[in-house]
Amino acid sequence: MRHVVIVGGGISGLAAAFFLRDAGVRVCVLEGSPRLGGKLAVSEIAGVAVDEGAEALLVTRPEGVGLIGDLGLRLVAAGTTSAAIWTRQTMRPLPRRQFMGVPSDMGELAASGVVSPDGVARAERDLDLPATERDGDVSVADYVSARLGREVVDRLVDPLLGGVYAGLSAELSFDATLPALAAASRRHRSLAEAAGSLLPPPAAPASPARPVFSTLPGGLGTLPDILAKESGATVRTGAMVRELARTGQGWRLTVGSAAAPERIDADAVILAVPARPAGRLLAGVPGASAAVTAFGEFGYASMAIVTLAYRRSAFPELPAGSGYLVPAVDGHAVKAVTFSTVKWPHLLNTDLVDQSDPRDPIDIVRCSVGRVGEEALLQRDDADLAGLAAADLAAATGVQGAPLATRVTRWGGALPQYTVGHLERVARIRAAIADLPGLAVCGAAYDGVGIPACIATARAAADQVRATQAVLSNGLCQPGHGVARNAG
Repeated sequence: MRHVVIVGGGISGLAAAFFLRDAGVRVCVLEGSPRLGGKLAVSEIAGVAVDEGAEALLVTRPEGVGLIGDLGLRLVAAGTTSAAIWTRQTMRPLPRRQFMGVPSDMGELAASGVVSPDGVARAERDLDLPATERDGDVSVADYVSARLGREVVDRLVDPLLGGVYAGLSAELSFDATLPALAAASRRHRSLAEAAGSLLPPPAAPASPARPVFSTLPGGLGTLPDILAKESGATVRTGAMVRELARTGQGWRLTVGSAAAPERIDADAVILAVPARPAGRLLAGVPGASAAVTAFGEFGYASMAIVTLAYRRSAFPELPAGSGYLVPAVDGHAVKAVTFSTVKWPHLLNTDLVDQSDPRDPIDIVRCSVGRVGEEALLQRDDADLAGLAAADLAAATGVQGAPLATRVTRWGGALPQYTVGHLERVARIRAAIADLPGLAVCGAAYDGVGIPACIATARAAADQVRATQAVLSNGLCQPGHGVARNAG
């Protein structure tokens, strides 16, 4: 039986293992950290199980929903998807007829008040400007500001991209971060018209809004352990892969410390780790130099999620939407806020700690902190970050008093930056990997940072292993150093 080793136990690596469950191969997942899941984790705050990392699954892409269905799990739809922009110390509604901040309805843009009258007038020029030519990749800010003006970029596009990538639109690739819009912009002279072409028609007043986001009842952080079990793979945590080398019959991985190394032979290897660790593992592999160089060109952003618990009575009024975004130009520490118990009403059905008065339930709020270039902010201690988040939340919502409980989760180097030239870098990596039989890559570094995009790369990597790997050696994947368990 062929033997496949997957390096990395995040959602991508575990999904790849699951997709290989019926391929007639033995699969081993090696995760260097003490736990599985990567950027998916869940823990309790004030008695409520709330995600510490990614908390919503985009249902308009089939990969995530399909995997959940294959696992026999139930999804819970978000109670609301409406959101706001907190800008110039005022809460403004996020225009509904927009695509990642690019407005399609100028009247709605003006009514929202997010952009000044002068900014709206500048945006309206997009409808009359000649087509903007572009030769090769450009930044989101360069293209969008040429069409709609800088204020739309600063007040709408930047906050939305900052929430996804923790990056800056002046650096992020238009083709890589907004591929659908970039493609539509080649078919439409107006960028607003291109955005409108990607939006569903306005729903009739009596029509229920179609769900866009969903989650698992216990949080998306419960997914990794379920995937590991259902994959039937041998899963090891605390198993850091230090070296990767070609052998006459496949691949050899060195796991553990230099003082007590463990060798594992495999017929195929899937690298489901971030760009820089992947580059380090391939550094000594003949034929991988182009991929190594491209991996070294990636940047990553760090961030933190500050989760706060309040009694509902602390808020002057119940937040109406799922949360709000904050433009970087406004200078606040918090870049995005999610009202978790509003967005996910099922959380209120949890047995809460000290729920002595059901008329005054506990509300959970998640505050996202940290953009590219804000590393000094993230060096503050937990109490300081929680205090900054609570102060920003009070300024935006009027919430009174200190939170009942706080939780700070730090995600160092969590988000790959799809800067200008990203697609060309990925093409170089994939071309080099294609020349190395029995090797595949997957993860957030390639085609999108969302869960469905990661799952799509995992399926592609599993299919590549199925298609290219000949039966060579049996290999071994026995527990050595670190925690070992058979997930089956």
